[in-house]
Amino acid sequence: MKVEPQNAALPAAGPGFPALPAVVTRATPAATAAALTGTLGLAAACWVIAVWQMNGMDMGTATRLGSFGTFIAVWAAMMAAMMLPGAAPAVLRRAQAGGGVRAVPLFIGPYLAVWALVGAAVYALYRPHGPVAAGAVTIAAGAYEFTPLKRHFRRRCRDSVRSGLEFGPCCAGSSIGLMAMLVALGVMSVTWMSVIAILVLAQKLLPAKAAVDVPLALAIVGLGIWIILAPSSVPGLVPPM
Repeated sequence: MKVEPQNAALPAAGPGFPALPAVVTRATPAATAAALTGTLGLAAACWVIAVWQMNGMDMGTATRLGSFGTFIAVWAAMMAAMMLPGAAPAVLRRAQAGGGVRAVPLFIGPYLAVWALVGAAVYALYRPHGPVAAGAVTIAAGAYEFTPLKRHFRRRCRDSVRSGLEFGPCCAGSSIGLMAMLVALGVMSVTWMSVIAILVLAQKLLPAKAAVDVPLALAIVGLGIWIILAPSSVPGLVPPM
């Protein structure tokens, strides 16, 4: 009786070959579950950290950012909390393509580094401002939702990518209008952070549909007009005197 070497390569399943042993086929679902759990667990932890860090910092359009180090620490937690749930499908595709759970930090790290660069730009450009500026930015954010550039980046966010460094700019390009809206309305507001996070997640996971996207864009434009015309009636926008 001939004994095959134990280290011989396993044949692929298909015509003329049996299916792989169960011990092999169970590895991929286990790795997928671990990658998903790790990604969403990190996002949940960052929500707790961000809410704790932002406590007492929200002053609406008059919010000040403080030192660069303090702001970037808060911003990093915010971006991980807001963006990782929507990035989970891309993380899972990368984990399944190769590397398993080990591929997760290699994907998430560069992805969040892109958002850290966005945060550095926000810190350089941001100034405390008034309701008119906040309304104008919000209107511009709503208008951006109609552009071909927005549709291009949103579509790219649903494509397979090789790395977080490649995925990050696509995600930033898709969400930049909504993020500008967050910065304008209250960069340290947990309420606005939650609203924008829901919109970002929906746009990452759901296919584009004019019946949904157009009314949403018009609602954002309408919010901007409301802010300009009656800022005191928008909760949390103007700090109490």
